[in-house]
Amino acid sequence: METGTRRSRSLVRSLLVMVAGSFAFGFALVPLYRVICEAAGIRVNDTPSAAVASEAGAGREVTLEFMSLAAPGSDFEIVPETKELVLQPGRLSEAKFRIRNNSSRPVIAQAVPSVAPITTAKYLQKTECFCFTPQTFSASEEREFVVRFIVDPDLPREVDRMTLAYSMYALPAQKVAAR
Repeated sequence: METGTRRSRSLVRSLLVMVAGSFAFGFALVPLYRVICEAAGIRVNDTPSAAVASEAGAGREVTLEFMSLAAPGSDFEIVPETKELVLQPGRLSEAKFRIRNNSSRPVIAQAVPSVAPITTAKYLQKTECFCFTPQTFSASEEREFVVRFIVDPDLPREVDRMTLAYSMYALPAQKVAAR
């Protein structure tokens, strides 16, 4: 009997260590993600870029396509008002998106951008974006949002097309109480 009890205690200790390690790893993921993105040259889009408009890309045109990606079961509809924009690198440009909360309750949500090809993400410098801060929506509310950006003139010459897509996610810990 004593051997069985000892094994059980050892197993419980091992499981507790594994649970504690998993919990700590979960907390470490957010800063680890930021470090990996910065090391890979992918700008984490939570602050405005300090990029300044210039004429360095004069004579060159890049097509920027706008899309939205709806997560399965999402309460949000996000629609780019412009499907694509032909622009000059170095110049300040803007695009508008319409976002609608299709749920019957107020909610706080965050827009998450993605750029394709992924290697070009560091060349799309957002100076103003609705993705920088959480947005509060009333039930069934629809609003227009603007993103202002500069495509860096250092964008590799072989790239003449990029895609900027947004997804919208409710922040579960910050749901607004129904009134």
